[in-house]
Amino acid sequence: MEAINIRAYPSDISQIEAIKAILKALKIQFEMTKEKPSDNVAYNPEFVAKIQKSRQDYKEGNFITVEKENFKAFLGIE
Repeated sequence: MEAINIRAYPSDISQIEAIKAILKALKIQFEMTKEKPSDNVAYNPEFVAKIQKSRQDYKEGNFITVEKENFKAFLGIE
């Protein structure tokens, strides 16, 4: 038996029950899991490492602040 993943975003319990009823009527084995849409998102490991390093730098005080009125000058676009 081959397993497939299907994501459904029902708006209420009646829709969940309807999905279960359809699968049972078709005699399809299934299992239900509850996860947030973002729980299963795979990010590029290099990107994650950069974010983690940035957070660590911030905790260690390695950052600068720029006032709103100086932002364009800071970016060099003024």
